[in-house]
Amino acid sequence: MTATTVRDDGAAAPWRTPEFTERLRAVAEERYHDRHPFNIRMHQGELTPDELRRWIANRFHYQRHIPVKDALILAKLDEPALRRAWLRRIQDHDGTADGEGGIERWLRLGEAAGLDRPALWDASRVLPGVRFAVEGYVTFCRLRPALDAVAASLTELSAPGLMRRRIAAFERHYPWIDADGLAYFRSRIGQGGRDSEEALALVQAWARTRRQQERAVAALAFKCEVLWALLDAVDQGDRADSGGVVDQGAGVDQGAGVDEGAGVAQGRGPRDPASGP
Repeated sequence: MTATTVRDDGAAAPWRTPEFTERLRAVAEERYHDRHPFNIRMHQGELTPDELRRWIANRFHYQRHIPVKDALILAKLDEPALRRAWLRRIQDHDGTADGEGGIERWLRLGEAAGLDRPALWDASRVLPGVRFAVEGYVTFCRLRPALDAVAASLTELSAPGLMRRRIAAFERHYPWIDADGLAYFRSRIGQGGRDSEEALALVQAWARTRRQQERAVAALAFKCEVLWALLDAVDQGDRADSGGVVDQGAGVDQGAGVDEGAGVAQGRGPRDPASGP
């Protein structure tokens, strides 16, 4: 990476697009949750059936909230073409009819692993740490400007490679899971590649100042922390009292690693998505 340059007014000059892109990709490559010990054990075939089921059930809580966070991002976009493109992400997960979409495919993964649908939909069974991480990410997308929320989605830069490794690991180490249950992973190879390139182009175009670029990098790092925290909770496997209530308004530190001066979105659209209110 190149040395920092300074403008005449004393502010740091924006990174050129190649360097900015390199910094984003570096975060995705170095901090993505494929490096988490739980994922490593999964791909080495070391998880017990109970551990794998615990991951499938708790990860579903994240999966079911993907269209929610995408709807929050969609509401920040004021150009029809951008809304149409982002709407496809919601349809990819919710489907356009019953029995379709990524959520349906994850439910089938659960069934292939021996979990019934009511158990997957029962949020009271979700580990508190998982609930906390997911709510933190949804809250981040609700409150932050479009630039931050879209940049956070760039973990998908690393998703296709992870999906390929996961399919191979499941086929080799967990043959008791029917191959049809791996449809979600297969679908995300193409979808993740397409979505990440589209989001990357938006972030490159929207982040025009050094401060905006740094916020985008920090937002992506925050999302990596969310995914890591989710796996921490699953790996530990400690459950709170089933009768306890987790504060749904809490969530992961909404500003973790992100410039607190960025402000919140409050309805701003993509023409100036990086600005606060």
